[in-house]
Amino acid sequence: MKRLRAYIAAHGVEPDVVLCSSARRTIETFEGIRPALPKAVELRVDEALYAAPADRLLRALRGVDASAHAVMLIGHNPGLEDLASQLVAGGDTWARERMGDGLPTGALASLWFDGPWQELGPGSARLDAFVVPRELT
Repeated sequence: MKRLRAYIAAHGVEPDVVLCSSARRTIETFEGIRPALPKAVELRVDEALYAAPADRLLRALRGVDASAHAVMLIGHNPGLEDLASQLVAGGDTWARERMGDGLPTGALASLWFDGPWQELGPGSARLDAFVVPRELT
């Protein structure tokens, strides 16, 4: 968790809202990276995100208020993998190739979307970065 926390701090990952599954492991992940996040970040733990499929995760993201500029989603596969592959239409080629191999535990995919959350949908985002904690130094 130290490596991911250091990456988040060094790369300015600053969500306004974190949507988090109610699973113990996802909450532990949030707690592990919490020191690198903005002090005012809003945590929303939601049972509906536990093992949720991509469509449910997308509904949760679309439900975020437009005032939130950045959102972090901490959840489970295969839903997260499916959602990311549906949303991404462009971006960093190397990161897209890496993400195509799946989202291992603790991976961070940074997607960029320009528009209100309610309009987030297939092919509406670009992948800016993809990191796996065990590969970070």
